[in-house]
Amino acid sequence: MYKRPALLMAIVALPLLSGCVRTVASVVTAPVRVAGKAVDWTTTSQSESDEKRGRELRKREEELGKVDRQYQKHLRECRAGDERACATARDDYARIQDLNPGTRYQQP
Repeated sequence: MYKRPALLMAIVALPLLSGCVRTVASVVTAPVRVAGKAVDWTTTSQSESDEKRGRELRKREEELGKVDRQYQKHLRECRAGDERACATARDDYARIQDLNPGTRYQQP
């Protein structure tokens, strides 16, 4: 007679225990998931590296275009006889040389 209430309690408790098993499984696998995320955060994939490099190149090209337009303007003013524009055109040209990827070493 005592065995039946225990069996009944076990049957009633089964749905509750499945949640416990799931929780235990979550707790057991949590360190692995955390370690995996830490590795993902600390490493840069090749595609992320390529995207970053592409953004840097586009930014440099935009700056190069802007400085080149200023240089052309100052060069025209210099040819018209403006000495200040000549000095500014020289500064613009030096900046273009700094920005031009073919004139200086690029770190990977």
